Amino acid sequence: MMRSRLRGALSVLLVAGVAGMATGCGDDDGSGDKSSADGKVTITVNGLPPATETANHQRFLDNVAEFERQNPNIDIDAREGKMDPQTFAAKLAGGQLEDVFYVYFTDPANLIAKRQVADITAYTKDFPVVSQVRPEILKVFSGNDGKVYGLPYKNYSLGLLYNRTLFTKAGLDPNSPPKTWAEVREAAKKITALGDGHIGYGDYSKSNTGGWHFTAELYSVGGDVAVKDGDTWKAAFNNDQGKQVLQQLKDMRWTDNSMGSRQLLEWADLLQLMGSGKLGMYVATADNIPTIVNQYKGTFADYGLGPIPDGKGTLGGGEGYMFNAKASPEKIRAGLKWLTFWFTSADRYEAENKWSAENKLPVGLPEPQIFTGAAADTQAAADKKYANVPQENYAPFVSAAASIPVKLEPPNAQQVYAVLDVAMQKVLTDKNANVDQLLADAEKQVNTILATVK
Repeated sequence: MMRSRLRGALSVLLVAGVAGMATGCGDDDGSGDKSSADGKVTITVNGLPPATETANHQRFLDNVAEFERQNPNIDIDAREGKMDPQTFAAKLAGGQLEDVFYVYFTDPANLIAKRQVADITAYTKDFPVVSQVRPEILKVFSGNDGKVYGLPYKNYSLGLLYNRTLFTKAGLDPNSPPKTWAEVREAAKKITALGDGHIGYGDYSKSNTGGWHFTAELYSVGGDVAVKDGDTWKAAFNNDQGKQVLQQLKDMRWTDNSMGSRQLLEWADLLQLMGSGKLGMYVATADNIPTIVNQYKGTFADYGLGPIPDGKGTLGGGEGYMFNAKASPEKIRAGLKWLTFWFTSADRYEAENKWSAENKLPVGLPEPQIFTGAAADTQAAADKKYANVPQENYAPFVSAAASIPVKLEPPNAQQVYAVLDVAMQKVLTDKNANVDQLLADAEKQVNTILATVK
């Protein structure tokens, strides 16, 4: 999942170069009105899993078939692919973009600003579930004018993943994970003291994952990587909060020796270490847990998820769908019917959870709710009914989620992360690293990157 999120952030860079081009296409493109004489409307949608993912591919098609049975006046032309940075710009410029298309949370603001998506505000009143989407989530798909241009599908945020078994062995309470970074440091010492190669806390520093985690940890103490100053963006991490993040990691690595000697870790490394039973804690999303179990021979019962330490903010993101700017009113209504039938639908969770459980896929992992009110209750009941993972292990994360602000990635995130990787690498591989100098150097480079953001 990490790699798909990294890829999603890159797409923002590509769409910027084709501003306005979608509106100049002819009526024979993928968004042209295909309503037939008998009143049927055909919409193109993407997000169909590739045929190589046999079960998920068929599940998508089965849902399409069920939707079409319930809505005989709508045909869905389902297509593979999501927000692929290698093809999206060309599809947008060439008029081949689907009527309803998949986006990451990092994409809507740019698409809305460039007027490359349709305003669906007037149609949402006919779909009551939209009013139950959490306001901060719906805001991701809204413009500065308050108009709505898409709907969310799912979202994620980072917390503290930890090994409950190691907590118990180290004399820590597995039901009460660290709530502050100071508590993380103390817990890491106790886990490391178990000896036999145990590592208290792990962190990334390679392939942009170091910058990604620096961002999450900076948000947790109330900081920002970048802030907007008028019409421009500027780096905002060369301060006490940025120093706090790097200094704590340096102290844990060199003073406490609680992070192990192996460094320059990237995405799969921490999952593998956690699966081996040797790692105590690291910052992660819930979807790491089934990967640890399925690929690295872990056990669901061993893992807990707590809120990100200090809890002043957490890095999050998600997925959703938006509408082609040239989509007709008929297509927008049909698209909203489709999205609120399956993706943005609390009523669909029970059927999807039943299918997942029957196919031995995890049900009940903690992800932040996209709904409030009755829709949230419906989802929670469906998760509880079919849960096949120990939900009680994630109670600390769930209980704190509503109180922790979720913040999105900075502009030009992957370029920024590459710069911040260097600072992470230095404090974890050089005991003489100068934190102040690392932050100052990174600030200069990131400001150069942010100067290109429009």
